[in-house]
Amino acid sequence: MAGKPVTQVPAAFFNNQFSETELKDHINKYAKMERHFELELDKLKKRILKMGNLVASQVHQTMVALVNCDVEAAEDIIESDSAVNELDVKIDKLCQRIFALTQPVATDLRLIMASLRINNDLERMGDHAVEIAKRVEGLSDYKEILLELDIDDLAVATDAIVKDVITILNSRNLIFIKDIYADSESIKEKVQLISEKIIEQMTRKSDVVVVATNLMMVLSQIDRIAGYSLNIAESIYFLVEGKLVKHSKHFWDQEAFTDKKEDKSNPEQNQTSEA
Repeated sequence: MAGKPVTQVPAAFFNNQFSETELKDHINKYAKMERHFELELDKLKKRILKMGNLVASQVHQTMVALVNCDVEAAEDIIESDSAVNELDVKIDKLCQRIFALTQPVATDLRLIMASLRINNDLERMGDHAVEIAKRVEGLSDYKEILLELDIDDLAVATDAIVKDVITILNSRNLIFIKDIYADSESIKEKVQLISEKIIEQMTRKSDVVVVATNLMMVLSQIDRIAGYSLNIAESIYFLVEGKLVKHSKHFWDQEAFTDKKEDKSNPEQNQTSEA
């Protein structure tokens, strides 16, 4: 059950010192405060989803621009970054306002705490997408090298993990949340493999040396986007279950996670074991 905002109730309320009219006024006042609180929480949920969709679109466009070496598209991405920054500030201010006017508890408190973390991770993810877009011009003459290094496959994987974590944020369905960890690890492995290829080819191809700096920066940004996707998955789990799993490798172990989900889906067995 969602926690209700804690309000300061006058002592006279309990001592029956209010007239009937005053009592009705106070009841209406508290009802309005509770309604306002619920509207603010609903606004927060909508803004977080809007931020997620905005950043997911930004990452998608960046990956397309990177693979196609589309300088014009990359410039559009850089110019549109202000929309993400503006929404980031709005979400922070909304969370501050909710904290200032109420004292949220339980589920509502988790929502605000998780929203602050998710918003921060999304904003940074958007920043990394913009940094990649800034590198597209320097890579535009080396499309063949990008293809040789399988940058296109890496771009597809990066686009997918961001879309998937935003889908989970929208549905709050934890069934596939472990896939985010697997995808994040896969992207990190791809980044490491491509980095090794670049270093190897730098000794044999002079043109790789020229483009290597931009490529290594792009790989670093992609690795961080995958990392922030995992952070968001951890925050979603905290929001739904109320448990912190940050830096918990055991949690992301597939068998351990599967067993846990099976236990939760079999309440009769849980009751028997508890008995």
